[in-house]
Amino acid sequence: MEQIKTLSIVIPAYNEGPTIHRILDRIKAVVLMNGIAKEIIIVNDCSRDNTEESILAYKAANSDLNIQYYKHEVNQGKGAALHTGISKAKGEFLIIQDADLEYDPEEYNILLSPIVRGDADVVYGSRFMGGNPHRMLFFWHTIGNNFLTFLSNMFSNLNMTDMETCYKMFRTSTIQGIKLQEKRFGFEPEITAKIARIPKIRIYEVGISYYGRTYEEGKKIGAVDGFRAIYCILKYNLFSK
Repeated sequence: MEQIKTLSIVIPAYNEGPTIHRILDRIKAVVLMNGIAKEIIIVNDCSRDNTEESILAYKAANSDLNIQYYKHEVNQGKGAALHTGISKAKGEFLIIQDADLEYDPEEYNILLSPIVRGDADVVYGSRFMGGNPHRMLFFWHTIGNNFLTFLSNMFSNLNMTDMETCYKMFRTSTIQGIKLQEKRFGFEPEITAKIARIPKIRIYEVGISYYGRTYEEGKKIGAVDGFRAIYCILKYNLFSK
């Protein structure tokens, strides 16, 4: 009898108390292909609101869900929360899920499919390809994302359309085998540079939806993070080989 495989869903959370139960409800409702099970790993990066209370209450009320909860005693950044979550993952596959409502867990199977078929080792979910819904926000953010992806592609020799996407799915053994350093929003260019250098790695991209938030709704990334991303693209593609 074939052993049931598991998808580890790593959720970094910082001040997401009002909405985190909603993303968890969406994850709970998803039925994964081939009977794949779900392992939900939440890392609270020292939130200053009621994020911890919301998570623990949800965990207690949903004992049928495999929810693993970890907490940083000092705020370290999204990348650091991902480092913790990735290190704890036990599933064969792993995806990153923001705690906000910008990305739709119903699309996990779109990203899983190339890996389950044996075609891919890594799958990026692109907000800029395909015919899925995409909220119209922030012209200059789009220009910035396109520039960062272009710059990353120049050095990695990939033809990616959305390097900065949250939705990245991996074979867990692949990402756990990479030494990660960036503790904040530099995670995206760092991981892209490092997986691009793995011999014979198979990287795919699929179109996904995007339900972006305004800053009033809780969006956190800003211009400073864009400059850090440029630094990380140069650092991890040119100087950290």
